[in-house]
Amino acid sequence: MKLHTIAGVFAAATLFVSCKKEESKKADDQNTTSEMPFDYVAEQFADIKVLRYKINNFENLTLKEKELVYYLTQAGTAGRDMMWDQNYKHNLKIRAALEQIYQTYSGDKNNKDWLNFEIYLKRVWFANGIHHHYSMEKIKPDFSQAYFETLLKETKTSLNSEVVAVLFNDKDSKKVNLNEDLGLIAGSAINFYDAGISDKEAVDFYKAIKPIDPKRPYSYGLNSKLVRNAAGKIEEKVWKSGGMYGPAIDKVIYWLEKAKTVAENQKQGDALGLLIQYYKTGDLKTWDDYNIAWLQATEGNIDYINGFIEVYNDPLGARGSYESVVQIKDFDMSAKMEKIGHEAQWFEDNSPLFPEHKKKKVVGVSYKTVIVAGEGGDSSPSTPIGVNLPNADWIRAEHGSKSVSLGNIVEAYNNVGGSDRLKEFANDAEEIALEEKYGEEADKLHTALHEVVGHASGQINSGVGTTNETLKSYASTLEEGRADLVGLFYLYNSKIQELGLTDNWKNTGMAAYDSYIRNGLMTQLVRLEPGADIEESHMRNRQWVSAWVFEKGKKDNVIEKIVRDGKTYFNITNYEKLHGLFGQLLKETQRIKSEGDYKAGKALVDTYGVKVDQKIHKEVLERNAKFKSAPYSGFINPLLVPKMDDSGKIIDIQVTQPKSFAEQMLYYSKNFSFLPMDN
Repeated sequence: MKLHTIAGVFAAATLFVSCKKEESKKADDQNTTSEMPFDYVAEQFADIKVLRYKINNFENLTLKEKELVYYLTQAGTAGRDMMWDQNYKHNLKIRAALEQIYQTYSGDKNNKDWLNFEIYLKRVWFANGIHHHYSMEKIKPDFSQAYFETLLKETKTSLNSEVVAVLFNDKDSKKVNLNEDLGLIAGSAINFYDAGISDKEAVDFYKAIKPIDPKRPYSYGLNSKLVRNAAGKIEEKVWKSGGMYGPAIDKVIYWLEKAKTVAENQKQGDALGLLIQYYKTGDLKTWDDYNIAWLQATEGNIDYINGFIEVYNDPLGARGSYESVVQIKDFDMSAKMEKIGHEAQWFEDNSPLFPEHKKKKVVGVSYKTVIVAGEGGDSSPSTPIGVNLPNADWIRAEHGSKSVSLGNIVEAYNNVGGSDRLKEFANDAEEIALEEKYGEEADKLHTALHEVVGHASGQINSGVGTTNETLKSYASTLEEGRADLVGLFYLYNSKIQELGLTDNWKNTGMAAYDSYIRNGLMTQLVRLEPGADIEESHMRNRQWVSAWVFEKGKKDNVIEKIVRDGKTYFNITNYEKLHGLFGQLLKETQRIKSEGDYKAGKALVDTYGVKVDQKIHKEVLERNAKFKSAPYSGFINPLLVPKMDDSGKIIDIQVTQPKSFAEQMLYYSKNFSFLPMDN
């Protein structure tokens, strides 16, 4: 599971033989600017701000560690095109056409149409396709179809007329649709199902598969596309070497095999071996074996995430989007934050859950603050700030989980932050002062508690199926809300001060509660177009959590809605009672998960998390219009460049920063495009 920061809204804390010559040439092609003073902000366009991050202390790694980081980042980037194709079946050909126009057009580049074309291309790059990375809506070009067809003609670029029309019409308008009335699959443009396959057919296909061990079910559907064969029967196209996405997966395997040769220890090497075997076979038992081995590989300075993992992009919650994050341990911060993991059993024992929903023994919880060295697929350019894996509940229960906070990503957000939006939407000076003094600390602690304690807590009742089977399209938002609630419940608790994580637990908790309610009920709405419902799982969970406690606390005026000078504010009047309400909601949300209560989960999300107060939304957009900072942020990745001796042996790895977002995107397309246009 991934935690996305609200810093996109408030960018302050409120989280070789054959390859030797090719590598040298790549470095020359990239035209980097490593000698320039570090600048966190690369550029801004539309609703996007593109940032840079530093790989702190990379120079202090050993050469072997640097090589491991390099090979793992190459493996991550090698799978990039899989994410593009997963997001929409025509994305690769659309990207190729847009990039050819961008690089070869010799006409007027100062007129409004061309400038809007450039912005459109950058938005598509940022989203890994033509659908917005957060709202899921198709990105609308601010130029006409006639102008685009002129660009195609003048640059001799080919693109099927039906695909051209899709860019401008209402077809495939939403990447992920969660409105069951429209059909979850039929209403989604995501490339996980053949056209014409119904929700029922997909569900029935997996129901017919009898688990080998019902207590340890495989993640059926995680690494495949569901298609209808020539005989009309439903079958899987598995993402593996020799299967769908084979050419890209073979490149991923190539770099993972190199990484295995410089593994820091036996357990890390064994885990990499299992990941390679999984990519070669597509076998889900091997995927589980790999996850267990990866969990047990806790020694060493380097770690990684690689695979088809998060299921947010599948309306049925089964198929994993490709992603990669390469990490270097931040020793100072990890030593402090690991205290939360060591106390995981205390947090479980003292939670407000029903006794039968608590884990009797929390095992294998690890937590680290890490320095990101490279990201790919679903984690780039838009990135999480915290990750907790693996996702399989039975593996968590028997073997534990790994949690990481992406420290240098949070650092980058903090370095481009400001307080103007805070002052606009906070109720009073006291709220502002709390946020400015304790907000960053509260944000980090909430990330840690969400990932380490939240996702690791609770258990599903015996005989109840996996959440994608029981809670269906509501599983992701309910799980993210449940983890948020665990964090919120314990942020206002003296335990975090006893652990030395804050010098004032009440002030830290108050700052966290202020920020969460302010964001959940108001400020996150800057991400939506007027009249839109909320679709994204994390955004839904922040609203249903906030709206539920607001409504349930009305009798005691726990959160008061204030209108002053035509502006709305939400003021928490009783933090103790709000803490209690968070506990009540956590108890109910865990019950829903533990019992697989689809009806109650659907009612909770639909009632509080989907519809937007249009009057508040209009007001928030008007108040936010004066701020120039974009509501969404993402990152350019640093480039790791190997330095060779005369024999072609790597003697060092250097970190460089691309000049621009466009430069990196074109570099990736030139050097990491391994898939055909249709897959």
